Amino acid sequence: MTAGMGSYDWRFDSGRICLDLVATSGSAPDAGEPLAEADRLGQWLVGAGLVPVGTPLPAVDGQWAARFIELRECLGLLVRAEIDELYAEPALERVNVLAAGPPPGIRAVRTDDGSLVRALSAAPECAALLAAIARDAVELLTDPVARARLRQCEGDNCRRVYLDTSRGRRRRWCSSEVCGNRERVARHRRRAAVARA
Repeated sequence: MTAGMGSYDWRFDSGRICLDLVATSGSAPDAGEPLAEADRLGQWLVGAGLVPVGTPLPAVDGQWAARFIELRECLGLLVRAEIDELYAEPALERVNVLAAGPPPGIRAVRTDDGSLVRALSAAPECAALLAAIARDAVELLTDPVARARLRQCEGDNCRRVYLDTSRGRRRRWCSSEVCGNRERVARHRRRAAVARA
């Protein structure tokens, strides 16, 4: 969580980076578009692991935000279409175009204490970061086992999609701590109301 953000903004628990991007849609309904501000987009890029912590992001601006929002919308249409066994061909074509680009180059660098950490080979480029997310989506949607594990959260008013890797494939919520907890609280209140009546 980042200062000034809600308790559950920028969660990275969907199981795939492409699904984590989709989850940013409507994550702060009162605050407007959550990715519109360059610093918030930068925070998401670091939180998602696309760029290592401490990587300077001076190029991130409104144009970057518009391109990430466009990808997010295409991914949202595409993933939900797959869950509903429908087609979203324009979204698929856009994701394929973005996935064709090279992802960011990475390298290992030594820290002051001698340990190795991941760094980018060059300054982050918008197209390369978009390519990494689009490739993740292509890998997810072309893997029959992974695709079969796509789930829509059953939480009230939650539109998150996640990859169900639970034992028995019985996971119902995007997060047991968030939507699952809300459901348990609501059930408790309903039972308490019935007991009082």
